[in-house]
This record gives sequence, structure tokens and C-alpha cells, in this order.
Amino acid sequence: MKPLRLIAAMMMGLAVSACATPDTASRNAPLEAPERVAPIALDVQSVTVSVPRTLEVSEKNRYYPGGDIVWRGDAPGNRHAQVQAMVQAAMELGTADMTLGLPVAVEVEITRFHALTEKARYTVGGVHDIEFILTLKDPVSGAIIAAPREIKADLKAFGGTQAIQAEQRGQTQKVRITGHLAEVIAAELNEPGSFQSANLGIMGLINDL
Repeated sequence: MKPLRLIAAMMMGLAVSACATPDTASRNAPLEAPERVAPIALDVQSVTVSVPRTLEVSEKNRYYPGGDIVWRGDAPGNRHAQVQAMVQAAMELGTADMTLGLPVAVEVEITRFHALTEKARYTVGGVHDIEFILTLKDPVSGAIIAAPREIKADLKAFGGTQAIQAEQRGQTQKVRITGHLAEVIAAELNEPGSFQSANLGIMGLINDL
């Protein structure tokens, strides 16, 4: 019986040694550093905002009217032009400090702009539902640098007493939305990896600078 026990002990020792080998190797292996993607500095040379006239405007005073554009922050008038002017100001504000780096032309196409109606604003409040398509182009050739991206830029909308108090402080719907969209565009253009889906070789463009 002793020889059998000795053989069994030797076999067990070999098994333990075999299991330990990969573990030791993995402990001694250097850790792979996670890949880091740095944001690309941009020189925004132009900003163009478009509001397609095909977007339907609603002037119905309901909690949630239909249509693509709902805007009451200006006097009654051309809502497409009013939204275009407001978003243009916001995008220029958000990109004002972007003057060094890859030259780009920023194009923004509004696809939805739902602010609050009077009925919603002075009762329950809600959400400013804003969506747009962001495209970056070469300012000289017009070639697309980064593929168009759909951006959803919702903002909590004040209601009732909160809305009235905000207006008294000068925080109108227009002021709040303008500031919010300026922050959104700045964040989008400074986001690491924003150009991973570029249609053109962006590194090649950078090397040509």
C-alpha cells in the first residue's frame, strides 16, 4: 500500500504544480493600460444653423401639443426664424473659445424644438424637448470630417411659481435654453472620441496642418 500512496502523492503534487504555473505567470504579467482617447482641439471657423421649413409649427395652447416646433418665448411671428436665431446665438456662444486646432465648419440642423406652451409653463412645467443633427465639415472643401450625429438636448422646464420667479430673475425660457444649448455644443465638441466615426481620415487632416 505504501508504494500506491507514494505514487498518488506524487501525482497530486504534479497537478497542484501545473495549476499554479499559469496563476504565477498572470500575477507577474504587466497590466495593460486602458486606451485613452484625447479630445481633438478645434478651430471653429463658422457655425450654420438650419431649421427646415418642413418642420410643423404648433400654436395650440395645450399641455402637449403636436407638431415639431413649439415656441412661445417670442412674440407671435415666424417661429422657424425665431428658433433659428436663438439656436444660432447659442451655438456661437458655445464655440466662441474654440480657436485653436483643426479648422472646422459646424453645421446644426434642428429636427425638433418643443418648448412649453403657456398652459404648461404656468401650471405643471415639463421638459424643453430639443433635438438636432450635428455635422462637422472642412471649412474650405466642404468635405464631411465627422459623420452627422443626432443630439438630444433636453432641459427641465420650470412651471407655475418656479417659472414666474425665474422670469423675475431674468431667467426666461430663451435665456435658459440659449445657455443650455451653448453648454451642450461645447460638451459635444470637447468629448473624447467624438471623431471615431469620421468619414475621412481625420489624423491625416491633422498632419496636414
